[in-house]
Amino acid sequence: MAKRRKQLSTLIQPYIGAGPMIAVGVGVYILGIIYSMLLSFTNSKLFPRFNFIGFDQYERLWETERWIISVQNIWIFGVLMVLFQMVFGYLLAVFIDQRIRQEDAFRTIFLYPFAMSLVVTGLVWQWMLDPSLGLASTIRNLGFTDFKFAPLIHQSTAIYGLVIGGVWNGVGVTMAILLAGLRGIDGEIWKAARVDGIPAWRTYLYIALPMIKGAIVTALVLQATSIVRVYDLVVAMTQGGPGIATQMPAVFVIEHITQRQNVGIGMAAATMMLLPVVVIIALKGVFDWRAKQLEKRA
Repeated sequence: MAKRRKQLSTLIQPYIGAGPMIAVGVGVYILGIIYSMLLSFTNSKLFPRFNFIGFDQYERLWETERWIISVQNIWIFGVLMVLFQMVFGYLLAVFIDQRIRQEDAFRTIFLYPFAMSLVVTGLVWQWMLDPSLGLASTIRNLGFTDFKFAPLIHQSTAIYGLVIGGVWNGVGVTMAILLAGLRGIDGEIWKAARVDGIPAWRTYLYIALPMIKGAIVTALVLQATSIVRVYDLVVAMTQGGPGIATQMPAVFVIEHITQRQNVGIGMAAATMMLLPVVVIIALKGVFDWRAKQLEKRA
């Protein structure tokens, strides 16, 4: 009897320990999401009210130019962020994988920007891209008097200035994830490649890269979810300007809830932001399931 009680206690303890976390997850996140979705079907203004009007807020949302521009901007920003972070992250991972001297120091340097607040990152890069203070001013002082580089002050280039700040902030964690994938590859594969005379760059590109699909998918999921909710970086660097050239969905949501006092349309926009996150997580789940099925067959 005592043995049975001990076994039961061992089984229950993990659930007791995880109980508070589960309660917070359900109470704060799940119920919060449901509450937000309900408000998106109401005509709530400054304060929430449950006067349901169907899909009217969604129709207004997709007729709003500011929202359309926000969606276009997040696509441009997202594609460029993923492209540059994956390319530079993998190159940095390959560099660190060479067992270089002071590897820990380099890894810390590359990861340090990710530890910084996005507000701090945005302010730093706002200063760096300021034509009278930052990089452009420094290069002109070196004698290149005609040099001009001020992407944040022009509507057509401001979004690319945001990409610079975002890549600098996030490329380190992408490097760390991909490096973990590279370090997990069997050493015999590297030896076989060297024996066959395959150049190192070909090994990393055609052999190692396909073998770290799990790490690549993980990095992509983290990047995609952070891109959908990008807010701090935009506010710190451009505040959505010039004009609305760098307006993002998260900025749109916060502005409509706090400044424009239109909770209904703000929650409709927030619900639309939730959809790509759900799709990304679902695709990640499908990928993991397929990977497990392949492992079982093997």
